[in-house]
Amino acid sequence: MTSTPLPTDPPASPSNPSVDPDPAEQTVPLSTPPQTPIGRIPVLDVTPVVDGGARPTKSVVGEAFLVTATVLREGHDAVNASVVLTDPDGTDHVQPMVCTNVGLNQWEAVVTADRTGLWTFRVEGWSDPYGTWEHDATVKIQAGVDTDLMLAEGALFLERAAETENRTPEGAALLRQGAATLRDESRPAQVRLSAVTHGPVHDELTTTPVRDLVSPSAAYPLLVERELALAGAWYEFFPRSEGATYDETTHTWRSGTLRTAAERLDAVADMGFDVIYLTPIHPIGSAAKKGPNNTLDAGPDDPGSPYAIGSPDGGHDAIHPDLGTFEDFDAFVARARELGLEVALDLALQCSPDHPWVAEHPEWFTTRADGTIAYAENPPKKYQDIYPLNFDNDPAGIYAEVRRVVQVWIDHGVTLFRVDNPHTKPVEFWQWLIQDVAQDHPDIIWLSEAFTKPAMMRTLAKVGFQQSYTYYAWRNTKPELEEYVTELAGETSPYMRPSFWPTTHDILTPYMQFGGPAAWKLRAALAGTLVPTYGIYAGYELMEHVARPGAEEQIDNEKYQYKDREWSSYDAGGPREGQSLAYYLKRLNEIRRAHPALQWLRNIAFHHADDANIMAFSKRRILDDGREDVVIVIANLDPHSTRWSRVVFDMEALGLHPDEGFRAHDLVTDQWWDFHREVMVQLGPDHEPVHIIELVRW
Repeated sequence: MTSTPLPTDPPASPSNPSVDPDPAEQTVPLSTPPQTPIGRIPVLDVTPVVDGGARPTKSVVGEAFLVTATVLREGHDAVNASVVLTDPDGTDHVQPMVCTNVGLNQWEAVVTADRTGLWTFRVEGWSDPYGTWEHDATVKIQAGVDTDLMLAEGALFLERAAETENRTPEGAALLRQGAATLRDESRPAQVRLSAVTHGPVHDELTTTPVRDLVSPSAAYPLLVERELALAGAWYEFFPRSEGATYDETTHTWRSGTLRTAAERLDAVADMGFDVIYLTPIHPIGSAAKKGPNNTLDAGPDDPGSPYAIGSPDGGHDAIHPDLGTFEDFDAFVARARELGLEVALDLALQCSPDHPWVAEHPEWFTTRADGTIAYAENPPKKYQDIYPLNFDNDPAGIYAEVRRVVQVWIDHGVTLFRVDNPHTKPVEFWQWLIQDVAQDHPDIIWLSEAFTKPAMMRTLAKVGFQQSYTYYAWRNTKPELEEYVTELAGETSPYMRPSFWPTTHDILTPYMQFGGPAAWKLRAALAGTLVPTYGIYAGYELMEHVARPGAEEQIDNEKYQYKDREWSSYDAGGPREGQSLAYYLKRLNEIRRAHPALQWLRNIAFHHADDANIMAFSKRRILDDGREDVVIVIANLDPHSTRWSRVVFDMEALGLHPDEGFRAHDLVTDQWWDFHREVMVQLGPDHEPVHIIELVRW
């Protein structure tokens, strides 16, 4: 490294034979910081790159995503660019990029990866000799300047191009014929020029170009995962409630079991869900056990919260005796797989005071000044029945034990983990755990239940969580939803995959409490169409909407007690016939499976609606066979009133010309309409609150 020298002394002169420099006028030496080489053809601002390439960009098999870069060069010679995907075996897949603002150096290409594994991608800038000659020859020959010279140079280039290493024999012959054409003085110059700047010669050099001065960007990691990491429908239930019965004589409950819970799987599969998610199934402690509605006065027959894990019967690697045995669990998993369901298990890293870890490893917890172990708090909430782990006291011991526990459940068929409150544990722990598991089990999917600040939610996604709970439950207005989904489908989409849940066992928003059936249809439909992954908590079908006073959660919360929903009364058309939304969820999942456009995140476009409560959006996807799949959703966000509104479509986003029309097929009601750029719609509680429309070209 060199530094800027101090100013030299002024030259001696008769009037100034020797001049000493003034110290005040001397400058401090400057040093140049080290820089990454720019490359002969500069490639800048490559996207999508996560944390400068320190963490992988995420994709799934077959998912299209946009790679962009700034590529430039000096002077007037033509510049071009390619994106290169390198698969896990080290094979390069080169794809041309397109300049989207000719002359301003912005290049892009839509790329896909065809199998799972750790890939890389890079952008290569290169000098384009054919593009340079084509431009110069066209301009000069049209002006009658250097005509013979330009044709001769073109012939020499085509002969060189015919010899490039990756040229097919047919392509080489075509280029040699083009060179001969340029030298054929019996034909007019303009005819000779057109013969190699249009048609087969031009196509050959576009498909297999001559790339000079190739200058690659850095290679950025790309993690390609299985499709369920991006798109799927989850169904949550408490196994102990499925098959639970209440004895009116003794006023006591009998717990459901894994065997009785398995009987519910047929109905879940029939509704079209992909994942059955089980809240914790481990032994529950009796110390500070919670009673109904989170009270501290639990009776001897109250089951307690399944999140207060651990008792003399075991901890995170055990099954509650009321639920059964590992043989019963294996039977549950086997039945789920027969029905096309994968099993997700709650991973809640906290302990009841009765957990074996408390006695065996007291150093894994926080001891307060009075000698007691600190229980969990989220002021003003208190969780007296739970001790949080302290990862700083013995990280190696805790890491190893959790890894062992996770392996127990993987060995018994669990393929997804819904992680409870991951933001209350060190991020570096999750990074280590997810990566360590992925070495032997790359298909395992992790869902982050972190309703917390955006920076933490994003960081958890960056370090490995494939999916993340979101703020969807609290985004109800059109501006809120459009802004949030734009962020999720754009800024954070390279690493964070959202999962939309209208309700959970802990969340029942005022919108759901007071919105009536229209709200429950609407929020399920939006969750299932705005993003590729969504989830439903058992009882959603029944629109369980009564909240515990002062809380945004259901009264008689299933987290603290059994709940017999008497599914047979609904399924068999009993006294409450017509109140279940099972048919609606089934139709929603059928639509999602039939329309690949709904299985991607980054392909959403919003359309204008005059009414502030009417939201319109579309998803478009080009299928492998060249067909288009376009789905349009128009929703009335006001569950209390019927509204009319004009909707104006962005026809380009639909793949149509502004003056085109199309057939609109409502996939919920099976109605058909003729739509043009502007349409009038009517939606509300007296009708359907949402149109889910398949675009059919005339």
